[in-house]
Amino acid sequence: MESTVLITGASGLLGANLVRYMFRLGYKIRVLVRPGAHLEVLSDIPMELIHGYIDQEECVAEAIKGCDYVVHAASLTTQWGIPYEEYKKINIHATQLIAQACLAHGVKRLIYISTANTLAPGSKARPGTELNAFGLHHINSGYINSKYVALQYIQEQVQLKGLPAIIVSPTFMIGRYDVKPSSGQMVLHGLKKGMMAYPSGGKNFVHVEDVCAGIVKAIEKGTIGEHYLLAGHNLSYKEFFRLTDRHAGCSRTKLQIPGSLLRALGRVGSLMQTLSGSAVKLNYASAYMLSLDNYYSGKKAERELGIEYKPIELAVADAVAWFRDTKYC
Repeated sequence: MESTVLITGASGLLGANLVRYMFRLGYKIRVLVRPGAHLEVLSDIPMELIHGYIDQEECVAEAIKGCDYVVHAASLTTQWGIPYEEYKKINIHATQLIAQACLAHGVKRLIYISTANTLAPGSKARPGTELNAFGLHHINSGYINSKYVALQYIQEQVQLKGLPAIIVSPTFMIGRYDVKPSSGQMVLHGLKKGMMAYPSGGKNFVHVEDVCAGIVKAIEKGTIGEHYLLAGHNLSYKEFFRLTDRHAGCSRTKLQIPGSLLRALGRVGSLMQTLSGSAVKLNYASAYMLSLDNYYSGKKAERELGIEYKPIELAVADAVAWFRDTKYC
């Protein structure tokens, strides 16, 4: 008999890839989407659509009833211009509703998709691991702070109520079907012609298909209550944009923006945002993250889940091919 999985966030990069990945493996797919959500990228995949809002208890209960597994991938990820109350509603309250509905309806496994930045990052020599404490509260990122609160709630429910949850924290995902686009904006930036400015920091990049594989492995063999980083390859931004150069067909002139300058500009942006009440893309939180050595290790998932990470060159190639096929560039 087919196992039914509810996937939230199906319109995003991870969700769209996960729907395809789990369908190919034989799962019966159910998705909870907002009325009017655009799912054209999944029009060829048979799935059950539940229209509703993720922060409404009745909608969540209807979507989860009868499911064997739930993957909660929906999240408000914007780093700028959003009141914290909005992060609380989507990233915290909705997660609480999903956890409670999983308990009420006897779900076998809840895979909660967190973010690597709920754990302190490290250097290339000593990258962040699942043993690291939360280390980025001081930058006042509504996204990161709300995801950390939600993660704590999931961990508490595992301990107090026996919630059968496993936490998966991907790093920066790259790949196909990035409709919005989200992380793919960095790939598109790398394909533009002319001089290019880039931040001084770096981060861990992972093929979105590896994250999908990690989620399924967590369902199949993960330990309840455990936290797994899905972290592929640590690259500076300079190294990453060298990869995009290959697809742009030229080696562009690049200008590195010093971290101190970027953070100073970010402080100005935050002040402007406070004074004007209007969204500013480069605030202190986003500037700090761009100038950070944001590196992680995915060895625990390799060791315990059997994950094998694809070369990041393949992730970039897949993203570029999809963007070109769909006329994004």
